[in-house]
Amino acid sequence: MTPEEFRKAGHELIDWIADYRTRIPALPVRARVRPGEVRAGLPASAPVSTDTFGDLMTDLEQIIVPGITQVQHPMHYGWFPSNASLASVLGDIASSGLGTLGISWESCPSLTELEEVVCDWLRQLTGLSDQWRGTIHDTASTACVTAMILARERASALSKNGAGLQGMTAPLIVYSTAQAHSSVAKAVQLAGFGNDNLRYVAEDPYTRAMLPEALAEAVAQDLAAGNIPAGIVCSVGATGTTAMDPVAAIAAIANRHSVWLHVDAAMAGSAMLLPECRHLWQGVEQADSLAWNPHKWMGTILDTALFYVRDVPHLERVMSTNPSYLRSAADGEVTQYRDWGIPLGRRFRALKLWFHLRLDGIDAIQARLRRDLDNAQWLKQQVEAADDWEVLAPVELQTVCIRHVPRDVQGNPISGEALDRHTLAWVERINASGSAFLSPSVLDGRWMARVSIGVEGTGREHVARLWQLLQEAV
Repeated sequence: MTPEEFRKAGHELIDWIADYRTRIPALPVRARVRPGEVRAGLPASAPVSTDTFGDLMTDLEQIIVPGITQVQHPMHYGWFPSNASLASVLGDIASSGLGTLGISWESCPSLTELEEVVCDWLRQLTGLSDQWRGTIHDTASTACVTAMILARERASALSKNGAGLQGMTAPLIVYSTAQAHSSVAKAVQLAGFGNDNLRYVAEDPYTRAMLPEALAEAVAQDLAAGNIPAGIVCSVGATGTTAMDPVAAIAAIANRHSVWLHVDAAMAGSAMLLPECRHLWQGVEQADSLAWNPHKWMGTILDTALFYVRDVPHLERVMSTNPSYLRSAADGEVTQYRDWGIPLGRRFRALKLWFHLRLDGIDAIQARLRRDLDNAQWLKQQVEAADDWEVLAPVELQTVCIRHVPRDVQGNPISGEALDRHTLAWVERINASGSAFLSPSVLDGRWMARVSIGVEGTGREHVARLWQLLQEAV
């Protein structure tokens, strides 16, 4: 494809994207395909000769779009907000179009230095001190793996440089809660700790926040057993219920025993753009690392996750490689992001944040976040005031965990497996209708529904429509 052919096709594609975004509210929220249907619509082997751009766009519309669950739909309430602001889409296009190579500062000085700048902008915007320095990862899951590697190497005195964990005479232990994201358990596995050395600390029965006294007891027991406490993952906005672990109290325990503390604020980190929400991670300055995803509620397009550390020398000691073909005269004067994470090469992700912040502005982003907080409180009030409905967890941010509990013929609330069947049935009725989408989840062994409010286009009228659908569905 020549630049002129690209220009013509690009204009057509941008027009299509703009039209597509405009018509999303008219599309079914959940994908309307059966397993294998998209694959069956595509050729079994790659084309030998070129297709026309028109034919490609036809297949995009007729085969690909029906297989998309519309997370940009104003009636999408599942999982978490996964906004993709059009301002950041432009940055993503610019990143791809520039075709940069991010393997060292020398390979693209602008990539490195813009990443430094936007990470520092967001450090300031979330109220963090200048002790922190950040980088952009693909997801908070990768950031968690990196944090667990850093925890491992601190606790093992850089065992990677010798026999690794195989040379340790005692197991290294990591602490979290059952509410933590599934990526925590995966990170513990991938960093070599092993599932047997992941401790799930007791939680408050209502808030689902980690109990500091239970953490202190678990650490004491491991020390008495000759084990080595190595890492703690503290959730600020745990996935299931948006549980907020008490960071300050946990940090005090971590620092007392020199245990690496990682704060996972993947979704809730966006709330820290609001000064009135920063009490939710009070004590974060005493942590060792933290991660949050602008590609969720804030709305920068995937994949844009921020990973901050306070001890950059430790990060570089653990993660650095220095092959001869990447050495340059700038070494020692510049940041080499290849020494800050797992991959060598990196995309020019900072452009997405740069475009988003400059074209939309932080004021508009903050106003949208406050709108979503208000809408969550409104829905909470409706549910609490309705017969047979209950709110199951504190509504700290934009997620409302709910359950409908009907009564049997004797007038008693149903429970157990009957309640599970009822919950899954009415959630599926809503999702199958295409009118809205929300994700069920298990809490205390029973199914509930999570209503995650935060799509860029979701206003009060959409939340009111959802409440009507919920009542009709049950």
